[in-house]
Amino acid sequence: MKREELTRYLDNLLDAGRFRDYCPNGLQVEGRPEVRRLVAGVTASQALLDAAVARGADTLLVHHGWFWRGEDGRVTGIRKARLQTLLQHDINLIAYHLPLDSHEQFGNNAQLARRLGWTADGRFGEQDIGWLGHIDQPGTLAAVSERVAAALQRVPLAVGDGQQAVSRVAWCSGGAQNLFEQAIALGVDAYLSGEISEQTVHLARESGVAYLAAGHHASERYGVQALAEHLAGRYGIDCQFVDVDNPV
Repeated sequence: MKREELTRYLDNLLDAGRFRDYCPNGLQVEGRPEVRRLVAGVTASQALLDAAVARGADTLLVHHGWFWRGEDGRVTGIRKARLQTLLQHDINLIAYHLPLDSHEQFGNNAQLARRLGWTADGRFGEQDIGWLGHIDQPGTLAAVSERVAAALQRVPLAVGDGQQAVSRVAWCSGGAQNLFEQAIALGVDAYLSGEISEQTVHLARESGVAYLAAGHHASERYGVQALAEHLAGRYGIDCQFVDVDNPV
């Protein structure tokens, strides 16, 4: 299919225009006009770029792209090497950040809920990026933590009493520890995100609301993967998800 057709479809599907984001969403680097083989991944790192080249991809679809607000805009060093890889091989770079966190079907938070057995019934936070709901099979914090570890193939850092009951939950993938206080105010038993900060530990202990840090990368594998599977089914594009290991 044509690159413009694909990006137009994704922009509309993910409602990209409504988000105030930290980076441009959609096509970030222009490559070949025809999209036949797409590699999807979490972050447009050099390792993922090399994987796309090795697989003969013409398009790279990621959650974490480039050109972030406030970063040095000079194309030198690592940035030069990354951009040179795309340009030399004429590969498109398409990225969706907040739109891919938020989407009700293909978003990271939706996909997290599906894998964890959590049911959403509300949103919160700026631009409604945080999700709110309940666990289909409530249990102790220790039991919930074990289920998260099994689902995401990563043991989360759990702050709280392992025997406390957890039923009502809030979650937001990636680096969303700044939503924890809002989650506490909503009366949840636990909050899950990708990252944790020093002050987050004290908030969890003093509020009695448990905090689960499941890993930024681990909590954001599944949105772009689900989106790539959707594109393969809808348009017959050869889509491959490549998981570049990241312990954070």
